[in-house]
Amino acid sequence: MDCLVAVSLLVFFCWLKKGHFCDDCYTLAGVTFLLMLVVFHGANLYRPWRGQNLGRLAGQVLLAWAIVVAILIAIGFVSHYAANYSRRVVISWAVITPLALLGLRFLVYSGLHWLRARGLNTRSVVIAGAGNLGQRLAENMIDTPWLGIRLLGFFDDQRAGEKIPIGPDSIEVPVLANLDKMVEFVKQNSIDMVYLALPLRAEDRLREVVNALQDTTSSVYFVPDVFAFSLLRASLSELRGIPMISLWETPFYGVNRLLKRTLDIALATLIILCFAPLMAIIALGLKLSSPGPIVFKQRRYGLDGREILINKFRTMTVCQDGPEIPQARSIDPRITGFGNFLRKTSLDELPQFFNVLQGTMSIVGPRPHAIAHNEFYRRCIPGYMLRHKILPGLTGWAQVNGWRGETEILEKMEKRIEYDLYYLCNWSLWLDLKIIFRTAFLVVRDPHAY
Repeated sequence: MDCLVAVSLLVFFCWLKKGHFCDDCYTLAGVTFLLMLVVFHGANLYRPWRGQNLGRLAGQVLLAWAIVVAILIAIGFVSHYAANYSRRVVISWAVITPLALLGLRFLVYSGLHWLRARGLNTRSVVIAGAGNLGQRLAENMIDTPWLGIRLLGFFDDQRAGEKIPIGPDSIEVPVLANLDKMVEFVKQNSIDMVYLALPLRAEDRLREVVNALQDTTSSVYFVPDVFAFSLLRASLSELRGIPMISLWETPFYGVNRLLKRTLDIALATLIILCFAPLMAIIALGLKLSSPGPIVFKQRRYGLDGREILINKFRTMTVCQDGPEIPQARSIDPRITGFGNFLRKTSLDELPQFFNVLQGTMSIVGPRPHAIAHNEFYRRCIPGYMLRHKILPGLTGWAQVNGWRGETEILEKMEKRIEYDLYYLCNWSLWLDLKIIFRTAFLVVRDPHAY
């Protein structure tokens, strides 16, 4: 629908200007259609919003459209096709299209709310199992009333008769009875859907319930307890008809990987060109202020745990890269006077943009740690190595949320890993640009930079 709206508006504006749809407009329409398929998917627009702030959705739509327009402009100038199009047509189309896309979403959401409020197309639901998994499922159902799911309650052997508060508003959902009485309830009340959210240890009980539900006409869904294992978002796949659930997997395959790499190359190239004179001045300052190399290279773990060499402007009197490397502290005798300035302003990180162009790093991602630190923390923190399912970054979600600098206690590193894994689970182009924007402000003043 998004693609069709954009192309239809282009047809309209071209017809309004010329009275017909020319060949150049056909080309622009085709390229726009393909670009929107890729960019809007990468911007994570096509997923249930679960009652989230529609202002955030509007922001992501506008950002995705801005990226499409920017790419079209770049293609137009490189190919010299830009002169073939009327500026008035292109500008009008570029301005009106995002408003139409937002209007389309407003109509869809308003229509759904109108239907659900009148009880149309709703489905009655019960959940077998009132544990953590069942409660998370219930919260998602309550958060998405426009899906038309009418949750009547839980069935659980251990908590029959209780009322369980769900969600931030503590909406009480009753545990109607134990599992033995669920089938009778489903039959008598013509329940549309039953969700089985029982723990893996209850395999025998699950078999009994499934066998009993075969005597009903309800749709039955098994909800696997992947949260018992999964540190990243799980996904479904199959191998020649055999269903599989990936407990953790990188989100950066296919189109997502291409989008992120394109953003990296474009921004890294721009920053290197803009800061080349400053980097030359820093190099001269390092050479004059203290003995040693200008660029310090250190081994880190990169994508899939492979060793990489990262580049930084040297800020210390030593270049350590052994089995034991003390972390930098706020007052550290190893840091030179000029190096202290570079670290506080994060200018020592500028050579890492060359790592980005090489493909060993990304602009946004989990910060790489020295191998000595990696080997220590991977033994102490479960899931630590999952942060290497993506290229390491110059900045990351943990850093812009204050988890940068020395980790003198284990809890600080655990918190950093928690934010790294959140980034992996919730990645989008919008999130990357948000992190880059916040990083730009932190460069000016960051109390954790030393």
